[in-house]
Amino acid sequence: MLGHFGFECLPHQLVNRSIQQGFSFNILCVGETGIGKSTLIDTLFNTTLKDKKSSHFYSNVGLKIQTYELQESNVQLKLTVVKTVGYGDQINKEASYQPIVEYVDAQFEAYLQEELKIKRSFIDYHDSRIHVCLYFISPTGHSLKSLDLLTMKNIDNKVNIIPLIAKADAISKNDLQKFKCKIMSELVSNGIQIYQFPTDDETTAQVNASMNGQLPFAVVGSRDEVKVGKRTVRGRQYPWGVLQVENENHCDFVKLRDMLFCINMEDLKEQTHIQHYEHYRCCKLEKMGFTDVGPDNKLLSFQEIYEDKRQKFCDQRQREEEELKQKFMQRVKDKETAFKESEKELQEKFEHLKRVQQEEIMKLEEKRRQLEEEIIDFYKMKTVSETLQTPVCINIKKEKDRPFLCKTDIPDLCRSVFISRSYKRLISILWFFLFFLFVTFFI
Repeated sequence: MLGHFGFECLPHQLVNRSIQQGFSFNILCVGETGIGKSTLIDTLFNTTLKDKKSSHFYSNVGLKIQTYELQESNVQLKLTVVKTVGYGDQINKEASYQPIVEYVDAQFEAYLQEELKIKRSFIDYHDSRIHVCLYFISPTGHSLKSLDLLTMKNIDNKVNIIPLIAKADAISKNDLQKFKCKIMSELVSNGIQIYQFPTDDETTAQVNASMNGQLPFAVVGSRDEVKVGKRTVRGRQYPWGVLQVENENHCDFVKLRDMLFCINMEDLKEQTHIQHYEHYRCCKLEKMGFTDVGPDNKLLSFQEIYEDKRQKFCDQRQREEEELKQKFMQRVKDKETAFKESEKELQEKFEHLKRVQQEEIMKLEEKRRQLEEEIIDFYKMKTVSETLQTPVCINIKKEKDRPFLCKTDIPDLCRSVFISRSYKRLISILWFFLFFLFVTFFI
């Protein structure tokens, strides 16, 4: 090619554009309470990030999310740090990893929903997907805990895991090297995939290959500044001497920092997108019924799959609608049959009650007729009694005028008195009987 065209400045344009937009990096810190997560983050960025101390008295595992705006030279970094709270403090640790998995999946889901929008705005969108997980291992010197294996097994396909031996100054150098070998062998035997630094770039292949052989990193964090001779360094003061955080002979802190920020930060973000996010996206779309090939291994477009899914959904909706109609009509028929049977039973009951009522009315009519006959007989007897009482009273009055009674008059007088008393008793009985019939009839 002859001449100068100017597209060699394209990398500079991309650099300037990236610097203007700024960068973002998201770190997930998983480890037990008090293992030194916050201290290590402060040491990595050589600053004191505002944070509250965690407690051991949490009933469930939680996540504490904090975002910071950092600047180095003219490069701005939006740092998001997610830390576990109460991790490993519960008696039952079976589901301690669940909040971590849910959070990582939630960030993938948010990014996927942004991708599926008609109007997308990735320029202003804050990508909250986790780019790296710093897993803090307790410096026991023996082996990994079952909680460590269980958690890493469930998140290794969702995030880039870099295992760290926290507070590595608690183990001697010989024991530390044995502990590293034992950790790597346990990870391999349990099929746990951790992040491997890439070796495909010639400029970083040698460094990354050597760093892969030194995993997990043994780190020590410190916010304190200690004087060593005429120099002031960050480290920890012990009775036997000073542990310098940035001294590679004392710990692997510098190696971790260089691998994270200086060499592989962009690769961590790229692996998060093209490996972990794509795996989540693929599983999500397959679960929704989307696929790249049809039953006959023919390539299908997204539009064809969508139309096919839409047609299947419409057919299924129509079938369900017909089934609901059939069920509704059957229930209506069943209700009508039940109502007819109930109506028939009520009609039969009504007819029975009507017959009973008619019989009762006939009985009452019969009793009324008998009562009327008895009343007529009563009045007849009353008339007869009144006619009989009249001569007796006259005779009695006449007898009163007599000064003395004769022997021949005594039987007639007794007979008259007896007849009068008998009629009175009979009349009383008749009145009582009539009253009884009257009460019975109206009750």
